[in-house]
Amino acid sequence: MGVRGWIDGDESGREMLSRVLTERPYLHLPPFQKFPLRVGNVVELVGPSPCAKTHILMQAAIDCILPKHCGGLGHLVLFIDLDCRFDILRLSQMLRNRIFQANENKSNDDEELFLECMKRFLYIRCYDTLEFLATLKTLHYKLQKERQAQGISVNFLMIDSIGAFHWIDRASTSLRLGFDNRKALSLHNVYATVVQEIKKLLLLHPMLVIASKATILGSRYAANAGKWDRNLRTLCSPNSAVSSVTKKVHQFMYREYMPSIWQVGVFCVS
Repeated sequence: MGVRGWIDGDESGREMLSRVLTERPYLHLPPFQKFPLRVGNVVELVGPSPCAKTHILMQAAIDCILPKHCGGLGHLVLFIDLDCRFDILRLSQMLRNRIFQANENKSNDDEELFLECMKRFLYIRCYDTLEFLATLKTLHYKLQKERQAQGISVNFLMIDSIGAFHWIDRASTSLRLGFDNRKALSLHNVYATVVQEIKKLLLLHPMLVIASKATILGSRYAANAGKWDRNLRTLCSPNSAVSSVTKKVHQFMYREYMPSIWQVGVFCVS
């Protein structure tokens, strides 16, 4: 099954590599352009809540669903919304602006092009971890169906955001799979299942996975974060040796909360 996902018909290995690299080029959108991202990578887009992570995902999605003559890739995007705050009107406005900029002749087929692009944007909203796991387990059939219907494949799988249910799940002693006689899932097992399902999916549908993740402050430092920042700024100038300590303090205050099973193999972009 894995070979069938990578190779199209009777093509040779060289033809397959040429097709994959052509259809799925590197992501040149900031801040991703600094890193040699490619098919099969799982990327974390990390930052505090107000740093426009979802906006960056929208821009990358638009670059993917726009046709090639408009500067896009002409492929499908699958967007899994775990925060349940996705603004489809905002995406529509951004897409219309890009189409207007691309069509210098200002032709009358902008609306048709817009609808064509929106068909390439696949959206799924999940309200809890079990729904997210169920979605991952059935994605292969959904993507296969869309590929057959539209004749193109998915380029990006976007998850916004991967830690949305972390604290809810952590507060629970365990997650029950249906009835009481079913096996309970621990927090570690939840993310182990997520990683396993994503790996299976990448074997059948070669694509780039981008997962946004909000950073948090460590509990020991969150209360004094503002005070530390003010004191360090008054004690040192931007070019002094202490300024490097300020950067380290800010880095130290942010702590990782995702289980190690998720962290292994993830390419971080902040």
